[in-house]
Formats: sequence, structure tokens, C-alpha cells
Amino acid sequence: MFISTAWAQSGGGDAGSALTAFLPLILIFVIFYFLLIRPQQKRQKQHQQKLQAIRRGDKILTGGGLFASVTKVIDDNELQAEIADGVKVRVARSMVADVISKTEPAKDQAPANDGAKKGGLLGGLLGGGKSQGGADAADKTVEGKAEGGQSGGKKGGGEK
Repeated sequence: MFISTAWAQSGGGDAGSALTAFLPLILIFVIFYFLLIRPQQKRQKQHQQKLQAIRRGDKILTGGGLFASVTKVIDDNELQAEIADGVKVRVARSMVADVISKTEPAKDQAPANDGAKKGGLLGGLLGGGKSQGGADAADKTVEGKAEGGQSGGKKGGGEK
């Protein structure tokens, strides 16, 4: 009464039914790849590039939540960072969570043939054109010594 007869399925599965059975799984994997896996790989690659480009003066956020300023790049795996005035710590490069601000790269010195641009080649060699660090810089140091009296004072521009 309550038990119905069991009918056997038709024998011999065809190849089309196997493909249709796995099609939803393949579609889910493709969707996961484009929505989750690929963007994560891009972010990871960008983070690695940021970490490799860290240099002195950059502001960083460590994995522990400390904001610091990089004072020295020790090697490929280690940085020295200042977290407060006079407080320097060594940080593993892999523990840097983010680079907050980048510093400008150091300005290169003037090219060797700078005199050719100002007054021509002979003018640069014979002093016809003023060079950037020439007589003006010497005049300023002489004036600074005359005003301050000492070359090591604050007006003289001496370094520590």
C-alpha cells in the first residue's frame, strides 16, 4: 500500500550527462577565481612591491599598529624605524603593514656638462657663465662668517 515499486534507471550513462553534472562546479570555481583569488594575488603583489621600495624617510605602519619613520634600511629583511623622538627599533620588513607616505628620491648632483648649457662649453670652462655652486655659495659663507663671527654657529650653517 504505502510501498511503491522501484523502477530501475536506464543503463549506460552518456558523456553529456557527466559534463552537465560537473558544469556547476566548474562555473563556481571560475567565479571564485575571478572574484576572489585573482584580486587577492594582485593586492599581494602590490604589497610586496611596496615593501621592496621602502627607503629612508618613509612613514610606515607596522603589523603591531605602530606608526614609525624609517631611519635606516639594514638589509632586505630588516629596517630601523623611529617610533618616537630618539626611540629607534628594528622592524622585520615582512611586519610592515602599509607604507603611509613616501619620500622624494634624493636629488642627483648637477650633470658634469652643466657649463655647456650656460654660456657654452668655453664659457663654462673659462668662467663666463655662473655655475650653480660657484661664487654665490662662496660669498654666502664669507658673509655668514662675517655676521656670526664663528663658522660653527647657527648662522654659519655648520653641521652637528
